[in-house]
Amino acid sequence: MPIRSGLALLLAGVATPAPAQDPAAIERRLSALEAELASLRAELAAARAASAPATVSSGASASTLVPSGPAAGREGSTTAGAEQLAALERRLETVESREGFRVGGTTFRVGGYVKLWAAYSLYRDGTVPSGALIRDFWLPQQVPVGGERSTHFGAHLKQTRLWMSGTTTAGGSPLTGYVEVDFQTAPGTQGTARTTNGYNLAVRRATISWKGLTAGQDWSTFQNVAALPETTDFIGPTEGTVFVRQPLVRWTLPLGSRTGLALAVENPITATITSDSLQLKETDEAVVPDFVARVTRKEGAAELSLAALAHDVTVNDGITKDSAFGWGLSLGGRVPFGPGNRHDLRFMLTGGEGIGHYIGLNFAPDGVFSGGRVHPVGVVAGFGALRFALSSRVRTTIMGGVQKVDFPDVAIPAGASTSAWSIAGNVFATPLDRLDVGVEVRHGSRQVASGASGALDRFEFMTRFNF
Repeated sequence: MPIRSGLALLLAGVATPAPAQDPAAIERRLSALEAELASLRAELAAARAASAPATVSSGASASTLVPSGPAAGREGSTTAGAEQLAALERRLETVESREGFRVGGTTFRVGGYVKLWAAYSLYRDGTVPSGALIRDFWLPQQVPVGGERSTHFGAHLKQTRLWMSGTTTAGGSPLTGYVEVDFQTAPGTQGTARTTNGYNLAVRRATISWKGLTAGQDWSTFQNVAALPETTDFIGPTEGTVFVRQPLVRWTLPLGSRTGLALAVENPITATITSDSLQLKETDEAVVPDFVARVTRKEGAAELSLAALAHDVTVNDGITKDSAFGWGLSLGGRVPFGPGNRHDLRFMLTGGEGIGHYIGLNFAPDGVFSGGRVHPVGVVAGFGALRFALSSRVRTTIMGGVQKVDFPDVAIPAGASTSAWSIAGNVFATPLDRLDVGVEVRHGSRQVASGASGALDRFEFMTRFNF
């Protein structure tokens, strides 16, 4: 499946009665446009290459161009052929203009959004250091515990996003390159908020796609992006969400009219803690890639997916190297309901061992390295979100997420996160085409191995211009 501009909920599109970010709808629209472009270009090539002017046989469509044969020498047929070529060229230009501009044999599309996010946060059990990512979006593993309450107000534009794609025809099918960037980079790499508020540009996705093959950096095949809820936050119910972008090679193929299969090999990374340190250690020592398979099924308006993951959990501390088998299953989907399917339920349920870095932005480690052995950590996580379209320009979403960590029977630090949950509700409006405004209220909590816990209350505001 080609990877294009609207694949993720996080990408905004034009305002519609449903959220403009619906990835499945945008994917279908772009697929239809690219198929039409490929067909039109093939027709033009055939018509131009024909020794005689091309005409359309009686009762046929533009896709049934045939040489005019003996009639080609007649002035009327020559004129008809020229007119047909001109008509095809005009049609091609019309289709291309809908989604981009053409340079040589490649159609380019550009887009993205400008997003301002602001939030007032109440940390009930401690303070958060300057530059912590929890100040930019909901990140449950950074909820402070065991301290005095504190408050914070902050605003930024780091989630502003830009993308560009280039599509040409190769072997009769669209060949697409896609690059997507934003400014939500790690702390310590940005300009000072005292003066310039500069944010570093960072690659999110960069892919090459052709005939169901995708190579590059993309959303993990283990993740169902279409299930993500609309939120003012960067992710939303972070603790319950599979959320990974990484290098991969993926093959997508249809299994009938309503079922699809995706098979992928993806970059293997292991994140572990030790019995006496909470510091996540990232290890790139695996000898095999991660293997992922996902089946997607459409039932009426509903879209469901089931994904399976095999992960090589490997640690090398410079003295000892050890490996263990990690696995995961994830069920997700989007189920429209109500009049005209205006409302929908979105959900995800994930479980496994040794796959902590795939869920909740590494809320749990993949394993605990203790006594020269790596011990996989079990996780169960999920979220649900109900979205109601109140009118053609106003909608609301209620969501909740949870993650439970099952540590192995070895010593772990007292501050290791053992569970987290959150609930949130928002209202979005589209007062002008391509302009979204949203407010959201969130409450979240984290518990650690010592039994201590911390909580966050947050009020968020967002405005976003989609182009």
